[in-house]
Amino acid sequence: MTTQITSPPTAAGPRKRARRRPEGSYVANVARPGFAWALPATVFFALFAIVPLIMVAVLSFMTWNGLGSPEFVGLDNWSRIADDPVMLKSIWLTLLLTALGVVIQTPLSIVLGVWAAGHQRNRAVLSVIYFVPLLLSATAVSVLWRALLDPNFGIPASATWLFGDGNLFGEQATAIGVLAFVSTWQFTPFHTLIYQGAARAIPNVLYQAAEIDGAGRYRTFFHITLPQLRNSMITSMILMIVGGLTTFETVLILTQGGPGTDTTISAYYMYQKAFKGFDFGAGAAIALALVVAATVISLIVVRLSGYDKMRSSMEGVS
Repeated sequence: MTTQITSPPTAAGPRKRARRRPEGSYVANVARPGFAWALPATVFFALFAIVPLIMVAVLSFMTWNGLGSPEFVGLDNWSRIADDPVMLKSIWLTLLLTALGVVIQTPLSIVLGVWAAGHQRNRAVLSVIYFVPLLLSATAVSVLWRALLDPNFGIPASATWLFGDGNLFGEQATAIGVLAFVSTWQFTPFHTLIYQGAARAIPNVLYQAAEIDGAGRYRTFFHITLPQLRNSMITSMILMIVGGLTTFETVLILTQGGPGTDTTISAYYMYQKAFKGFDFGAGAAIALALVVAATVISLIVVRLSGYDKMRSSMEGVS
């Protein structure tokens, strides 16, 4: 007796063939990291950022001279700084210095970053020399330029034909110019480094296509390089804005808010209120206002630029 094995009937219609994966290709199955990986950074950020920020917010509604116990005063600190003419002037000066930093440093950083990303002769040596200010702290840079610009023994004393009486810190316009120059000298290398990395990430095939089409150097720069640096430009500008709103050491060492209150920016005025006037409640209110202003301006830049809708262009990454 023989047993006949029959196969089940097939469904009507053409039979689909299984899609074969091309040779050499693979699908990465990478699981997302768990929360435990972010726990150390989360704890660190909470202890040294969130908790102090909450304490400053609470202190802004109290009066405290550094001794005894703080007393709740409601919105008294906020009303006092809102009616303070020095505070209003410091806001204008802070915005002015921030705007000068963005306007001056952005084009300079882009040009230097694109140049440093090339293959020019002696490029590496010149880049290393140019990045030296990035290795120095803001305090060291301010002390250095305070000595170099000293009206009695510095460069202005030896070049009176250019600097006049040599006291660059005696007038508001020249003092603001010095602050903008020193900030540019120190922080432009950092933003140059951002643009250098972004320029090196631009696909070379774009430049090859432009060369075939007969595009020159300037046309290639404005139609290929600049559009490809858009996201890096937004990141750099946000860092400039936050840094400009929180500048402190440069003003403290170079001008100390002078002459008079002509360079008293908001961060320095906060220091004066809290640590010189022992009005820690008003100082906390100014500090919290700076945090809110930096956050709001950064969010506005991100939203208007469309940076929040940016997606990675890496294959397989969404």
